[in-house]
Amino acid sequence: MALYKKSDMVYDDYSWTAYENDDPKVSGEPDSTLFNRHEGYEVLYMINKIASSTSNGKKIEKLIHDELPSNIRKQSSVKDWIEDNL
Repeated sequence: MALYKKSDMVYDDYSWTAYENDDPKVSGEPDSTLFNRHEGYEVLYMINKIASSTSNGKKIEKLIHDELPSNIRKQSSVKDWIEDNL
């Protein structure tokens, strides 16, 4: 069950493209798949991989939305960057 949900999102400027449940952009462990910080489902996926609470999820969302460097593109790199900057 997702800890952080669409209704918990702070920002409302995401696109919400439908993905298959097994799509690597929104399933499994973060890997070399490219991350799209403008895609709501991908942001939710990343938040739920890292967050320990809803308030922690809000901090992660703000980091992704406002501070994630544009040169960090792979899911695994995004996860590492967030953990280093949380």
